[in-house]
Amino acid sequence: MVHYLTEQRGRPNSTDYRIYLKTSDGKYISPFHDIPLYVADEQECGVPPKKLKTNEILFNMVVEVPRWSNAKMEIATKEPLNPIKQDVKKGKLRYVANIFPHKGYIWNYGALPQTWEDPNHTDKETTCCGDNDPIDVCEISSKVCVTGQVIQVKVLGILALIDEGETDWKVIAINIEDPDASSLNCIEDVRKIKPGHLEATVDWFKKYKVPDGKPENKFAFNGQFKDKDFAIEVIKSTHSFWKALVMRQKMKGDEIFCQNTSLCDSPFKCSDAEASAVVQVAAEYGEPLAVSSEVDKWHFFAK
Repeated sequence: MVHYLTEQRGRPNSTDYRIYLKTSDGKYISPFHDIPLYVADEQECGVPPKKLKTNEILFNMVVEVPRWSNAKMEIATKEPLNPIKQDVKKGKLRYVANIFPHKGYIWNYGALPQTWEDPNHTDKETTCCGDNDPIDVCEISSKVCVTGQVIQVKVLGILALIDEGETDWKVIAINIEDPDASSLNCIEDVRKIKPGHLEATVDWFKKYKVPDGKPENKFAFNGQFKDKDFAIEVIKSTHSFWKALVMRQKMKGDEIFCQNTSLCDSPFKCSDAEASAVVQVAAEYGEPLAVSSEVDKWHFFAK
């Protein structure tokens, strides 16, 4: 099985806090570029497949924000190796407000690796450009995940948020380890088995910026969820945009870092030593309280 470790750097709840990902053999990787989008790509490398529906397409998901938490953690697309960090605005760490009756994020929130919503591409369905990030995922299982965890999910549908004039797709997915995973195969199954969950999702995204003094967000398709097939086509499209991104020959100014350790044809591929050097210059990990444990510095996840 494929395993990933996370290594913390800097002080938690500070602007220098970072979570780097590495493989089980100690090699640092980019969660944006080096983790395969499709689980099948890992199966070809000898990873045993999960026993689910025949022809079920499974995706890897990088968890950025655990359910019920408020810190806006995200993959740092404009930093070498793209560690996970807390978003900062006007010099202050960002937290989402509690939108009554919810507490923090109402799902495990994260991204699909090897996807990119191209800001130079106008989506024919939404008529808006992409938001320059990997595609977002709302994972609706009962388990609360951990920042940096990599899980396997199946896609159920998608919501088209229009955030300040940009297309910001929200994939609805379920962790395949969840007891309900075998029963959830489409967006209508979510309505039946988890009543109110989709309505709460629309309400949350509509209002989560209002406490910051901004207007309610808008949606394409009148806020209706599109089905699984539509969602997978959107994901495929963002995967194609990502491929073009990492294969370009030059990086301009304030652009996305495409440094990776696994893409042989990418001009941004670096050695393991170069990747390690990126992490070593980051601030040392420091506990926020007087509690310290070597085990606390590492998280081990199995896929």
